[in-house]
Amino acid sequence: MMPRGSDTEPPGAPIPSPPPARPGPHLRLPRPPARPCHLRVESTSIRPQAGGGGVGVGEARWRRVDGDRGDWAAAARSGRLPAVPDPTLHEPPLPRTWSESDRLVPRAVVRPLRRFASTEAAGGVVMLAMAIAALAWANSPAGESYTEVWGTALTVHLGDLAHIDLSLRGWINDLAMAFFFFVVALEIKRELVRGELRDPRAAALPAIAALGGMVVPAAIYALFNSGGAGADGWGIPMATDIAFAIGVLSLVGRRVPSSLIIFLLTLAIVDDLGAIVVIAVFYTSDMSLGWLALGVASIVVALGLKRVDVRSLVPYALLAAFCWFALHESGVHATLAGVAFGLLTPSLPFIERPLFGLQARALVDRAEEMIEAEDLSSGEDEHGEEADALNQLIVLAEETQPPLDRLEHRLVPWTTFAIVPVFALANAGVQLSWDDLVGAFTEPVTLGVMLGLVLGKAVGIFTFALVAIRLGIGKHPVGASWPQLFGVAMLGGIGFTVALFVTELAFEPGAVADQAKVGILAASAIAGIAGYTFLRVVGRAHDHDHHTHS
Repeated sequence: MMPRGSDTEPPGAPIPSPPPARPGPHLRLPRPPARPCHLRVESTSIRPQAGGGGVGVGEARWRRVDGDRGDWAAAARSGRLPAVPDPTLHEPPLPRTWSESDRLVPRAVVRPLRRFASTEAAGGVVMLAMAIAALAWANSPAGESYTEVWGTALTVHLGDLAHIDLSLRGWINDLAMAFFFFVVALEIKRELVRGELRDPRAAALPAIAALGGMVVPAAIYALFNSGGAGADGWGIPMATDIAFAIGVLSLVGRRVPSSLIIFLLTLAIVDDLGAIVVIAVFYTSDMSLGWLALGVASIVVALGLKRVDVRSLVPYALLAAFCWFALHESGVHATLAGVAFGLLTPSLPFIERPLFGLQARALVDRAEEMIEAEDLSSGEDEHGEEADALNQLIVLAEETQPPLDRLEHRLVPWTTFAIVPVFALANAGVQLSWDDLVGAFTEPVTLGVMLGLVLGKAVGIFTFALVAIRLGIGKHPVGASWPQLFGVAMLGGIGFTVALFVTELAFEPGAVADQAKVGILAASAIAGIAGYTFLRVVGRAHDHDHHTHS
Protein backbone atom coordinates (compact mmCIF):
# COMPACT_ATOMS: atom_id res chain seq x y z
CA MET A 1 0.00 0.00 0.00
CA MET A 2 1.41 3.32 -1.05
CA PRO A 3 1.76 6.09 1.57
CA ARG A 4 -0.81 8.84 1.44
CA GLY A 5 0.27 11.90 -0.54
CA SER A 6 2.27 9.90 -3.08
CA ASP A 7 2.07 10.53 -6.82
CA THR A 8 0.06 7.32 -7.27
CA GLU A 9 -2.97 8.42 -5.30
CA PRO A 10 -6.16 8.93 -7.30
CA PRO A 11 -7.06 12.48 -8.35
CA GLY A 12 -8.83 14.41 -5.66
CA ALA A 13 -7.46 12.34 -2.76
CA PRO A 14 -7.15 14.50 0.37
CA ILE A 15 -3.69 15.77 1.15
CA PRO A 16 -2.53 15.14 4.73
CA SER A 17 -1.72 18.12 6.86
CA PRO A 18 2.01 18.66 6.88
CA PRO A 19 4.05 18.58 10.08
CA PRO A 20 4.59 21.98 11.67
CA ALA A 21 7.07 23.98 9.68
CA ARG A 22 10.01 25.68 11.30
CA PRO A 23 9.16 29.36 11.72
CA GLY A 24 11.32 31.81 9.86
CA PRO A 25 11.30 34.76 7.48
CA HIS A 26 11.25 32.56 4.35
CA LEU A 27 8.10 30.63 5.28
CA ARG A 28 5.13 31.73 3.24
CA LEU A 29 2.12 30.36 1.42
CA PRO A 30 2.45 29.09 -2.14
CA ARG A 31 1.79 31.90 -4.58
CA PRO A 32 -1.55 31.56 -6.39
CA PRO A 33 -1.61 31.74 -10.16
CA ALA A 34 -1.30 35.17 -11.75
CA ARG A 35 -4.90 35.12 -13.03
CA PRO A 36 -8.19 34.06 -11.30
CA CYS A 37 -7.65 30.46 -10.32
CA HIS A 38 -8.03 28.08 -13.24
CA LEU A 39 -5.65 25.49 -11.74
CA ARG A 40 -5.86 23.31 -8.65
CA VAL A 41 -3.56 20.73 -7.11
CA GLU A 42 -4.68 17.30 -8.22
CA SER A 43 -2.12 15.37 -6.22
CA THR A 44 1.19 16.03 -4.65
CA SER A 45 3.96 14.35 -2.73
CA ILE A 46 5.39 15.81 0.45
CA ARG A 47 8.89 15.27 1.72
CA PRO A 48 10.62 16.45 4.92
CA GLN A 49 13.08 19.29 4.62
CA ALA A 50 16.75 18.64 5.37
CA GLY A 51 17.53 19.52 8.97
CA GLY A 52 14.24 18.23 10.33
CA GLY A 53 12.08 21.35 10.03
CA GLY A 54 9.47 22.22 7.47
CA VAL A 55 8.25 20.33 4.45
CA GLY A 56 8.81 20.50 0.73
CA VAL A 57 6.74 19.69 -2.31
CA GLY A 58 8.22 16.92 -4.41
CA GLU A 59 5.98 17.09 -7.46
CA ALA A 60 2.51 18.47 -8.02
CA ARG A 61 -0.10 17.74 -10.66
CA TRP A 62 -2.46 20.53 -11.58
CA ARG A 63 -5.82 20.42 -13.33
CA ARG A 64 -8.21 23.09 -14.53
CA VAL A 65 -11.15 23.88 -12.30
CA ASP A 66 -13.61 26.72 -11.96
CA GLY A 67 -13.12 29.01 -9.05
CA ASP A 68 -11.40 32.14 -7.96
CA ARG A 69 -8.21 33.24 -6.31
CA GLY A 70 -9.78 33.41 -2.88
CA ASP A 71 -10.74 29.70 -2.96
CA TRP A 72 -7.15 28.75 -3.83
CA ALA A 73 -5.65 30.92 -1.10
CA ALA A 74 -8.21 29.69 1.44
CA ALA A 75 -7.34 26.09 0.61
CA ALA A 76 -3.70 26.83 1.27
CA ARG A 77 -4.39 28.54 4.57
CA SER A 78 -6.66 25.73 5.77
CA GLY A 79 -3.88 23.18 5.38
CA ARG A 80 -5.24 21.41 2.28
CA LEU A 81 -2.22 22.86 0.47
CA PRO A 82 1.10 22.77 2.34
CA ALA A 83 2.92 25.91 3.38
CA VAL A 84 6.45 25.44 2.06
CA PRO A 85 9.77 27.31 2.07
CA ASP A 86 10.36 29.17 -1.21
CA PRO A 87 13.37 27.11 -2.45
CA THR A 88 11.21 23.98 -2.82
CA LEU A 89 8.08 25.63 -4.20
CA HIS A 90 6.86 24.30 -7.55
CA GLU A 91 4.63 26.77 -9.39
CA PRO A 92 1.65 25.70 -11.52
CA PRO A 93 2.62 25.55 -15.20
CA LEU A 94 2.20 28.69 -17.27
CA PRO A 95 -0.06 28.60 -20.34
CA ARG A 96 1.85 27.48 -23.43
CA THR A 97 2.68 30.07 -26.05
CA TRP A 98 1.93 29.66 -29.76
CA SER A 99 5.47 28.48 -30.50
CA GLU A 100 5.16 25.79 -27.79
CA SER A 101 1.78 24.55 -28.98
CA ASP A 102 1.06 21.38 -30.96
CA ARG A 103 -0.04 23.29 -34.07
CA LEU A 104 1.56 22.30 -37.36
CA VAL A 105 3.80 25.34 -37.94
CA PRO A 106 5.32 25.47 -34.42
CA ARG A 107 5.78 21.69 -34.34
CA ALA A 108 7.18 21.28 -37.86
CA VAL A 109 9.04 24.58 -38.36
CA VAL A 110 9.51 26.81 -35.34
CA ARG A 111 10.80 24.34 -32.75
CA PRO A 112 13.17 22.52 -35.18
CA LEU A 113 14.61 25.90 -36.18
CA ARG A 114 15.10 26.78 -32.52
CA ARG A 115 16.91 23.50 -31.87
CA PHE A 116 19.13 24.09 -34.91
CA ALA A 117 19.93 27.68 -33.84
CA SER A 118 21.04 26.44 -30.42
CA THR A 119 23.73 24.16 -31.89
CA GLU A 120 27.38 25.22 -32.10
CA ALA A 121 27.51 24.74 -35.88
CA ALA A 122 24.40 26.81 -36.67
CA GLY A 123 26.15 30.15 -37.24
CA GLY A 124 28.78 28.60 -39.49
CA VAL A 125 26.18 26.72 -41.52
CA VAL A 126 24.14 29.86 -42.17
CA MET A 127 27.25 31.84 -43.07
CA LEU A 128 28.44 29.10 -45.44
CA ALA A 129 25.02 29.02 -47.09
CA MET A 130 25.16 32.77 -47.69
CA ALA A 131 28.68 32.53 -49.12
CA ILE A 132 27.57 29.82 -51.54
CA ALA A 133 24.53 31.91 -52.46
CA ALA A 134 26.79 34.91 -53.13
CA LEU A 135 29.04 32.85 -55.44
CA ALA A 136 26.05 31.37 -57.24
CA TRP A 137 24.44 34.78 -57.67
CA ALA A 138 27.63 36.46 -58.89
CA ASN A 139 28.27 33.73 -61.47
CA SER A 140 24.68 33.24 -62.64
CA PRO A 141 23.14 34.82 -65.77
CA ALA A 142 21.97 37.59 -63.41
CA GLY A 143 25.51 38.13 -62.14
CA GLU A 144 25.61 41.79 -63.13
CA SER A 145 22.80 42.49 -60.68
CA TYR A 146 25.04 41.29 -57.83
CA THR A 147 27.45 44.16 -58.45
CA GLU A 148 24.63 46.62 -59.07
CA VAL A 149 22.67 45.77 -55.92
CA TRP A 150 25.57 45.90 -53.48
CA GLY A 151 27.04 48.92 -55.25
CA THR A 152 23.83 50.94 -54.84
CA ALA A 153 24.68 54.36 -53.38
CA LEU A 154 22.98 55.28 -50.09
CA THR A 155 23.62 58.81 -48.89
CA VAL A 156 22.82 60.31 -45.49
CA HIS A 157 22.77 64.11 -45.54
CA LEU A 158 21.97 66.18 -42.43
CA GLY A 159 22.34 69.76 -43.56
CA ASP A 160 25.90 70.97 -43.08
CA LEU A 161 26.47 68.67 -40.10
CA ALA A 162 26.91 65.30 -41.76
CA HIS A 163 27.28 63.88 -45.23
CA ILE A 164 27.94 60.14 -45.52
CA ASP A 165 28.03 58.69 -49.01
CA LEU A 166 28.47 54.90 -49.01
CA SER A 167 27.35 52.00 -51.16
CA LEU A 168 25.04 49.36 -49.70
CA ARG A 169 28.09 47.12 -49.25
CA GLY A 170 29.90 50.01 -47.58
CA TRP A 171 27.09 50.47 -45.03
CA ILE A 172 27.24 46.78 -44.22
CA ASN A 173 31.02 46.79 -43.87
CA ASP A 174 31.20 50.01 -41.85
CA LEU A 175 27.99 50.15 -39.81
CA ALA A 176 26.65 46.61 -39.50
CA MET A 177 30.11 45.22 -38.81
CA ALA A 178 30.50 47.78 -36.00
CA PHE A 179 27.83 45.74 -34.16
CA PHE A 180 29.78 42.57 -34.96
CA PHE A 181 32.96 44.03 -33.46
CA PHE A 182 30.94 45.33 -30.49
CA VAL A 183 29.93 41.73 -29.72
CA VAL A 184 33.53 40.58 -30.27
CA ALA A 185 34.67 43.18 -27.74
CA LEU A 186 32.04 41.98 -25.27
CA GLU A 187 33.40 38.43 -25.63
CA ILE A 188 36.97 39.65 -25.16
CA LYS A 189 36.06 41.58 -22.01
CA ARG A 190 34.12 38.62 -20.61
CA GLU A 191 37.14 36.38 -21.11
CA LEU A 192 39.47 38.99 -19.57
CA VAL A 193 37.27 39.47 -16.49
CA ARG A 194 35.70 36.06 -15.88
CA GLY A 195 37.03 33.61 -18.45
CA GLU A 196 40.24 31.89 -19.53
CA LEU A 197 42.12 35.15 -20.10
CA ARG A 198 41.71 36.11 -16.43
CA ASP A 199 44.34 33.58 -15.33
CA PRO A 200 47.66 34.60 -16.98
CA ARG A 201 49.02 31.06 -16.90
CA ALA A 202 45.86 29.51 -18.36
CA ALA A 203 45.67 32.25 -21.00
CA ALA A 204 49.35 32.03 -21.88
CA LEU A 205 49.10 28.96 -24.14
CA PRO A 206 46.24 30.11 -26.43
CA ALA A 207 47.60 33.68 -26.44
CA ILE A 208 51.10 32.57 -27.52
CA ALA A 209 49.62 30.11 -30.03
CA ALA A 210 47.45 32.90 -31.45
CA LEU A 211 50.55 35.07 -31.84
CA GLY A 212 52.18 32.30 -33.87
CA GLY A 213 48.97 31.97 -35.87
CA MET A 214 49.24 35.65 -36.83
CA VAL A 215 52.98 36.10 -37.39
CA VAL A 216 53.68 33.00 -39.51
CA PRO A 217 50.75 33.45 -41.97
CA ALA A 218 51.62 37.15 -42.42
CA ALA A 219 55.26 36.21 -43.11
CA ILE A 220 54.27 33.55 -45.67
CA TYR A 221 52.01 36.03 -47.44
CA ALA A 222 54.80 38.64 -47.48
CA LEU A 223 57.18 36.13 -49.09
CA PHE A 224 54.87 35.91 -52.10
CA ASN A 225 53.78 39.55 -52.32
CA SER A 226 56.50 41.79 -50.92
CA GLY A 227 56.83 44.80 -53.23
CA GLY A 228 53.99 43.64 -55.49
CA ALA A 229 50.46 44.86 -56.13
CA GLY A 230 49.15 42.74 -53.24
CA ALA A 231 51.69 43.84 -50.64
CA ASP A 232 49.05 45.54 -48.45
CA GLY A 233 47.13 42.30 -47.94
CA TRP A 234 49.48 40.76 -45.37
CA GLY A 235 46.81 41.11 -42.67
CA ILE A 236 44.30 38.95 -44.55
CA PRO A 237 45.46 35.47 -43.40
CA MET A 238 45.96 36.51 -39.76
CA ALA A 239 42.48 35.93 -38.25
CA THR A 240 40.53 32.74 -37.51
CA ASP A 241 36.77 32.66 -38.06
CA ILE A 242 35.47 31.57 -34.66
CA ALA A 243 31.98 30.56 -35.88
CA PHE A 244 33.26 28.27 -38.64
CA ALA A 245 36.11 26.81 -36.56
CA ILE A 246 33.97 25.98 -33.53
CA GLY A 247 31.22 24.67 -35.80
CA VAL A 248 33.61 22.21 -37.48
CA LEU A 249 35.11 21.21 -34.12
CA SER A 250 31.63 20.49 -32.74
CA LEU A 251 31.04 18.07 -35.65
CA VAL A 252 33.98 15.96 -34.46
CA GLY A 253 32.00 15.27 -31.28
CA ARG A 254 33.42 13.57 -28.22
CA ARG A 255 36.65 12.63 -29.94
CA VAL A 256 37.98 16.05 -28.91
CA PRO A 257 38.40 16.86 -25.19
CA SER A 258 36.66 19.98 -23.86
CA SER A 259 40.05 21.51 -23.03
CA LEU A 260 40.77 21.84 -26.78
CA ILE A 261 37.43 23.55 -27.38
CA ILE A 262 38.32 26.13 -24.71
CA PHE A 263 41.79 26.44 -26.26
CA LEU A 264 40.36 27.17 -29.73
CA LEU A 265 37.75 29.60 -28.37
CA THR A 266 40.37 31.58 -26.44
CA LEU A 267 42.80 31.49 -29.37
CA ALA A 268 40.14 32.84 -31.74
CA ILE A 269 39.28 35.65 -29.31
CA VAL A 270 42.95 36.66 -29.04
CA ASP A 271 43.07 36.44 -32.85
CA ASP A 272 40.17 38.87 -33.07
CA LEU A 273 41.94 41.22 -30.66
CA GLY A 274 45.07 41.09 -32.84
CA ALA A 275 42.99 41.76 -35.96
CA ILE A 276 41.43 44.80 -34.28
CA VAL A 277 44.89 46.19 -33.49
CA VAL A 278 46.05 45.55 -37.06
CA ILE A 279 43.01 47.30 -38.52
CA ALA A 280 43.41 50.27 -36.18
CA VAL A 281 47.15 50.74 -36.77
CA PHE A 282 47.84 49.60 -40.33
CA TYR A 283 44.59 50.05 -42.27
CA THR A 284 43.89 53.68 -41.48
CA SER A 285 44.44 56.40 -44.09
CA ASP A 286 44.02 60.18 -44.45
CA MET A 287 43.56 60.71 -40.74
CA SER A 288 41.80 63.85 -39.51
CA LEU A 289 43.02 64.61 -36.00
CA GLY A 290 40.07 66.90 -35.25
CA TRP A 291 37.46 64.24 -35.89
CA LEU A 292 39.61 61.66 -34.13
CA ALA A 293 39.73 63.91 -31.06
CA LEU A 294 35.93 64.18 -31.09
CA GLY A 295 35.64 60.39 -31.29
CA VAL A 296 37.97 59.99 -28.33
CA ALA A 297 36.03 62.70 -26.46
CA SER A 298 32.79 60.72 -26.85
CA ILE A 299 34.51 57.71 -25.28
CA VAL A 300 35.73 59.88 -22.38
CA VAL A 301 32.19 61.20 -21.83
CA ALA A 302 30.90 57.62 -21.75
CA LEU A 303 33.52 56.79 -19.13
CA GLY A 304 32.32 59.77 -17.08
CA LEU A 305 28.70 58.64 -17.28
CA LYS A 306 29.74 55.16 -16.21
CA ARG A 307 31.66 56.60 -13.26
CA VAL A 308 28.63 58.56 -11.96
CA ASP A 309 26.47 55.41 -12.27
CA VAL A 310 24.31 56.32 -15.27
CA ARG A 311 22.63 53.01 -16.09
CA SER A 312 20.32 53.82 -19.01
CA LEU A 313 21.54 52.52 -22.37
CA VAL A 314 20.17 55.53 -24.27
CA PRO A 315 23.02 58.04 -23.62
CA TYR A 316 25.64 55.37 -24.32
CA ALA A 317 23.92 54.43 -27.59
CA LEU A 318 23.87 58.09 -28.66
CA LEU A 319 27.54 58.52 -27.76
CA ALA A 320 28.42 55.32 -29.63
CA ALA A 321 26.60 56.59 -32.72
CA PHE A 322 28.48 59.90 -32.55
CA CYS A 323 31.78 58.06 -32.00
CA TRP A 324 31.09 55.92 -35.09
CA PHE A 325 30.44 59.02 -37.18
CA ALA A 326 33.51 60.86 -35.84
CA LEU A 327 35.80 57.89 -36.51
CA HIS A 328 34.32 57.50 -39.99
CA GLU A 329 35.10 61.13 -40.74
CA SER A 330 38.56 60.87 -39.16
CA GLY A 331 39.77 58.11 -41.49
CA VAL A 332 40.11 55.55 -38.67
CA HIS A 333 37.87 52.60 -39.46
CA ALA A 334 34.48 53.26 -37.89
CA THR A 335 34.02 49.69 -36.62
CA LEU A 336 36.52 50.53 -33.86
CA ALA A 337 33.73 52.52 -32.19
CA GLY A 338 32.01 49.20 -31.57
CA VAL A 339 35.20 47.81 -30.07
CA ALA A 340 35.66 50.80 -27.74
CA PHE A 341 32.10 50.77 -26.39
CA GLY A 342 32.11 46.98 -26.09
CA LEU A 343 35.16 47.17 -23.83
CA LEU A 344 33.46 49.94 -21.79
CA THR A 345 30.42 47.78 -21.02
CA PRO A 346 30.22 46.90 -17.28
CA SER A 347 30.88 43.24 -16.56
CA LEU A 348 29.46 43.32 -13.01
CA PRO A 349 25.79 43.64 -12.02
CA PHE A 350 24.46 46.87 -10.57
CA ILE A 351 22.69 44.92 -7.80
CA GLU A 352 24.45 42.18 -5.86
CA ARG A 353 22.88 38.79 -6.54
CA PRO A 354 22.47 37.86 -2.84
CA LEU A 355 20.16 40.87 -2.48
CA PHE A 356 17.93 39.85 -5.38
CA GLY A 357 15.91 37.27 -3.47
CA LEU A 358 15.07 39.56 -0.58
CA GLN A 359 14.11 42.53 -2.75
CA ALA A 360 12.23 40.44 -5.31
CA ARG A 361 10.26 38.65 -2.59
CA ALA A 362 9.20 41.96 -1.09
CA LEU A 363 8.06 43.26 -4.48
CA VAL A 364 6.17 40.05 -5.28
CA ASP A 365 4.39 40.17 -1.91
CA ARG A 366 3.50 43.79 -2.53
CA ALA A 367 2.13 43.01 -5.99
CA GLU A 368 0.09 40.07 -4.64
CA GLU A 369 -1.43 42.27 -1.96
CA MET A 370 -2.42 44.80 -4.63
CA ILE A 371 -3.96 42.09 -6.83
CA GLU A 372 -5.95 40.62 -3.92
CA ALA A 373 -7.13 44.11 -2.95
CA GLU A 374 -8.24 44.74 -6.56
CA ASP A 375 -10.16 41.44 -6.64
CA LEU A 376 -12.07 42.53 -3.53
CA SER A 377 -12.80 46.00 -4.90
CA SER A 378 -13.25 47.19 -8.45
CA GLY A 379 -10.72 44.84 -10.02
CA GLU A 380 -8.72 47.75 -11.45
CA ASP A 381 -5.30 49.11 -10.54
CA GLU A 382 -6.64 52.56 -9.75
CA HIS A 383 -3.43 54.14 -8.43
CA GLY A 384 -0.95 52.23 -10.56
CA GLU A 385 0.68 50.68 -7.49
CA GLU A 386 0.54 47.14 -8.86
CA ALA A 387 2.10 48.23 -12.17
CA ASP A 388 4.74 50.16 -10.25
CA ALA A 389 5.68 47.07 -8.21
CA LEU A 390 5.85 44.89 -11.32
CA ASN A 391 7.98 47.46 -13.17
CA GLN A 392 10.35 47.62 -10.21
CA LEU A 393 10.57 43.82 -10.32
CA ILE A 394 11.52 43.97 -14.01
CA VAL A 395 14.22 46.57 -13.31
CA LEU A 396 15.50 44.51 -10.38
CA ALA A 397 15.78 41.39 -12.55
CA GLU A 398 17.62 43.31 -15.28
CA GLU A 399 20.07 45.06 -12.98
CA THR A 400 20.95 41.83 -11.18
CA GLN A 401 22.36 40.61 -14.51
CA PRO A 402 25.59 42.28 -15.72
CA PRO A 403 25.01 44.67 -18.68
CA LEU A 404 27.69 42.76 -20.61
CA ASP A 405 25.71 39.52 -20.33
CA ARG A 406 22.42 41.22 -21.16
CA LEU A 407 23.76 42.87 -24.31
CA GLU A 408 25.64 39.80 -25.45
CA HIS A 409 22.52 37.65 -24.99
CA ARG A 410 20.43 40.08 -27.05
CA LEU A 411 22.93 40.81 -29.83
CA VAL A 412 24.64 37.45 -30.48
CA PRO A 413 21.63 36.00 -32.37
CA TRP A 414 21.47 39.16 -34.54
CA THR A 415 25.17 39.10 -35.38
CA THR A 416 25.24 35.32 -35.90
CA PHE A 417 22.12 34.92 -38.02
CA ALA A 418 21.72 38.36 -39.63
CA ILE A 419 24.78 40.63 -39.73
CA VAL A 420 27.53 38.12 -40.52
CA PRO A 421 25.47 36.16 -43.11
CA VAL A 422 24.49 39.40 -44.88
CA PHE A 423 28.14 40.46 -44.79
CA ALA A 424 29.07 37.13 -46.41
CA LEU A 425 26.36 37.56 -49.06
CA ALA A 426 27.60 41.09 -49.86
CA ASN A 427 31.32 40.28 -49.98
CA ALA A 428 31.86 36.64 -50.97
CA GLY A 429 30.51 36.92 -54.51
CA VAL A 430 33.40 36.72 -56.96
CA GLN A 431 32.69 36.73 -60.69
CA LEU A 432 35.05 34.17 -62.22
CA SER A 433 35.09 32.10 -65.37
CA TRP A 434 36.77 28.69 -65.28
CA ASP A 435 39.93 30.17 -66.82
CA ASP A 436 39.94 32.98 -64.27
CA LEU A 437 39.50 30.48 -61.42
CA VAL A 438 42.37 28.29 -62.61
CA GLY A 439 44.53 31.33 -63.23
CA ALA A 440 43.84 32.71 -59.76
CA PHE A 441 45.71 29.80 -58.17
CA THR A 442 48.88 30.93 -59.93
CA GLU A 443 48.61 34.50 -58.65
CA PRO A 444 50.84 35.50 -55.70
CA VAL A 445 47.93 37.04 -53.78
CA THR A 446 45.85 33.85 -53.93
CA LEU A 447 48.85 31.65 -53.13
CA GLY A 448 49.91 33.89 -50.26
CA VAL A 449 46.44 33.85 -48.69
CA MET A 450 45.95 30.11 -49.19
CA LEU A 451 49.34 29.01 -47.90
CA GLY A 452 49.22 31.58 -45.12
CA LEU A 453 45.91 30.21 -43.85
CA VAL A 454 46.31 26.48 -44.52
CA LEU A 455 50.02 26.05 -43.80
CA GLY A 456 50.95 29.16 -41.81
CA LYS A 457 48.11 28.86 -39.29
CA ALA A 458 48.71 25.17 -38.58
CA VAL A 459 52.49 25.52 -38.28
CA GLY A 460 52.41 28.82 -36.40
CA ILE A 461 49.80 27.81 -33.82
CA PHE A 462 51.25 24.37 -33.17
CA THR A 463 54.91 25.44 -33.07
CA PHE A 464 54.34 28.38 -30.72
CA ALA A 465 52.13 26.20 -28.48
CA LEU A 466 54.78 23.46 -28.42
CA VAL A 467 57.50 25.92 -27.41
CA ALA A 468 55.29 27.50 -24.73
CA ILE A 469 54.51 24.08 -23.20
CA ARG A 470 58.14 22.90 -23.34
CA LEU A 471 59.33 26.10 -21.65
CA GLY A 472 56.69 25.78 -18.94
CA ILE A 473 54.99 29.04 -19.90
CA GLY A 474 51.69 27.38 -20.83
CA LYS A 475 49.86 24.27 -19.66
CA HIS A 476 49.16 21.37 -22.01
CA PRO A 477 45.38 21.02 -22.59
CA VAL A 478 44.08 18.31 -20.25
CA GLY A 479 43.31 15.00 -21.94
CA ALA A 480 44.57 16.14 -25.36
CA SER A 481 47.27 14.44 -27.41
CA TRP A 482 49.81 16.27 -29.54
CA PRO A 483 48.14 15.14 -32.80
CA GLN A 484 44.80 16.47 -31.53
CA LEU A 485 46.43 19.81 -30.73
CA PHE A 486 47.81 19.93 -34.28
CA GLY A 487 44.35 19.12 -35.68
CA VAL A 488 42.86 22.08 -33.82
CA ALA A 489 45.71 24.24 -35.16
CA MET A 490 44.66 23.18 -38.67
CA LEU A 491 41.15 24.50 -38.00
CA GLY A 492 42.74 27.86 -37.26
CA GLY A 493 43.17 28.17 -41.03
CA ILE A 494 39.43 28.78 -41.45
CA GLY A 495 39.61 32.52 -41.97
CA PHE A 496 36.41 33.93 -43.37
CA THR A 497 34.63 36.93 -41.86
CA VAL A 498 37.57 39.04 -40.68
CA ALA A 499 39.72 37.93 -43.64
CA LEU A 500 37.08 39.18 -46.10
CA PHE A 501 36.75 42.34 -44.02
CA VAL A 502 40.51 43.06 -44.18
CA THR A 503 40.42 42.37 -47.93
CA GLU A 504 37.91 45.20 -48.35
CA LEU A 505 40.24 47.49 -46.38
CA ALA A 506 43.46 46.45 -48.14
CA PHE A 507 42.35 46.52 -51.79
CA GLU A 508 40.04 48.48 -54.03
CA PRO A 509 37.35 46.41 -55.79
CA GLY A 510 38.93 44.62 -58.72
CA ALA A 511 41.11 41.73 -59.77
CA VAL A 512 43.47 41.75 -56.78
CA ALA A 513 40.60 41.78 -54.27
CA ASP A 514 38.91 38.92 -56.14
CA GLN A 515 42.14 36.89 -56.08
CA ALA A 516 42.34 37.36 -52.30
CA LYS A 517 38.71 36.26 -51.90
CA VAL A 518 39.33 33.12 -53.95
CA GLY A 519 42.27 32.34 -51.68
CA ILE A 520 40.15 32.88 -48.54
CA LEU A 521 37.29 30.66 -49.73
CA ALA A 522 39.58 27.89 -50.95
CA ALA A 523 41.78 27.95 -47.85
CA SER A 524 38.79 27.94 -45.49
CA ALA A 525 37.32 24.91 -47.27
CA ILE A 526 40.66 23.05 -47.29
CA ALA A 527 41.43 23.86 -43.63
CA GLY A 528 37.94 22.87 -42.50
CA ILE A 529 37.83 19.56 -44.35
CA ALA A 530 41.45 18.63 -43.55
CA GLY A 531 41.14 19.59 -39.88
CA TYR A 532 37.86 17.69 -39.45
CA THR A 533 39.21 14.54 -41.17
CA PHE A 534 42.50 14.64 -39.23
CA LEU A 535 40.74 15.06 -35.87
CA ARG A 536 38.36 12.19 -36.62
CA VAL A 537 41.28 9.88 -37.45
CA VAL A 538 43.54 10.82 -34.54
CA GLY A 539 40.57 10.89 -32.18
CA ARG A 540 39.72 7.30 -33.10
CA ALA A 541 43.35 6.27 -32.61
CA HIS A 542 43.51 8.14 -29.28
CA ASP A 543 40.36 6.33 -28.05
CA HIS A 544 41.80 2.96 -29.15
CA ASP A 545 45.08 3.55 -27.30
CA HIS A 546 43.19 4.70 -24.21
CA HIS A 547 41.02 1.55 -24.13
CA THR A 548 44.07 -0.67 -24.78
CA HIS A 549 46.04 0.82 -21.87
CA SER A 550 43.04 0.71 -19.53
